[in-house]
Amino acid sequence: MAERSAVIGIGQTKYARRRGDLSIDGLVREAALRALEDAQLTFKDIDAIVIGKAPDALEGVMMPELSLADALGAVGKPIHRVHTAGSVGASTAISAATMVESGIFDTVLTVGYEKQSDGNATWALGGGRSGSQGAGGSFAPWIRKYIEKSAAPEHIGWKVAVKDRQNALKNPYAHLHLKDISIEKVKESPVLWDPLHFLESCPSSDGAAAMVLTNEKGVARAPQPPAWVVAHAKRTEFTQFPGRDTVKPAAGVECAKALYKKAGITNPIRQIDCAEIYVPFSWYEPMWLEGHLITEEGSGWKLTESGATEIGGDFPVNMSGGVLSSNPIGASGMIRCLEAANQVRGTAGDYQVDGARVALGHAYGGAANYFAMWIVSSEKEPKFS
Repeated sequence: MAERSAVIGIGQTKYARRRGDLSIDGLVREAALRALEDAQLTFKDIDAIVIGKAPDALEGVMMPELSLADALGAVGKPIHRVHTAGSVGASTAISAATMVESGIFDTVLTVGYEKQSDGNATWALGGGRSGSQGAGGSFAPWIRKYIEKSAAPEHIGWKVAVKDRQNALKNPYAHLHLKDISIEKVKESPVLWDPLHFLESCPSSDGAAAMVLTNEKGVARAPQPPAWVVAHAKRTEFTQFPGRDTVKPAAGVECAKALYKKAGITNPIRQIDCAEIYVPFSWYEPMWLEGHLITEEGSGWKLTESGATEIGGDFPVNMSGGVLSSNPIGASGMIRCLEAANQVRGTAGDYQVDGARVALGHAYGGAANYFAMWIVSSEKEPKFS
């Protein structure tokens, strides 16, 4: 039987110019040190390191896993690099979990980061299929298709944008703190890509995230309750094939099915207490609620409209503020997984969901064709009725 992995240490860094220029090495090392401190470990206790980030072209530093070896105490230890587009942070977390589950490594440090101020994201992504129109330009037609198909009212996107930014005010690691956010301000902000307004879109930011994962022996020595990784799944599909559903991609559906089956979940909206879902543009909250089988098709926006996805609602989503409030691309998916772990460990602070026992961490990337998800629990073997 495979080892069961668990998160015992969590750390984040957000870049702030008032602190002076922080190098990539410093950005990543600070997050790693915070995760180690949380686990009451040092670099000497780590058996392997896994690094994830978006394309190297975003900063222009090729093979950063080599230059970061010193900063992460990885000299003489296995160091791995993961890349799966915007979903990379979650894919990296899952890679670390599988390394522990293999039984080869006892304790693994995983980090994800992006320092977009060092590069030019528009230029870096411009050679792809987006044709330099930006990610929003690619996703906006699919969002419009969802709106038409589901008959969702236009204020749903504005509502998500306000909810996530208000949640971010409770999170000291959120990159955006917009204290005067409101439905009217979102509605009146410029339209970037119809139907997306400026304040319905994610920022481009610098930051790093880190987690320490270990096995049952490591959990026994941990100073705080762990977040047990109950299940994880990754799926990918081609971006262009006849009949591809860009609103509800098949890879996303299959990833959710595999995840729930492995976890023993048969009714996700009732058996999962909260979720950190990758929502870079506000409409992707209702879209992924449907796309990952949490609600019936055409009902995702109704869940948002009802207030159920707010903290204190029946199915809280993005309690930390989500990607709409923090988007260091290579770390964004890991932050979703990390924040899900925070909830079941009871360490989320002011945005803690009362009684959270089971949480979903999720990321997607590319042209909505890469998916990575995990379920974490406060219990090693959670029982679902």
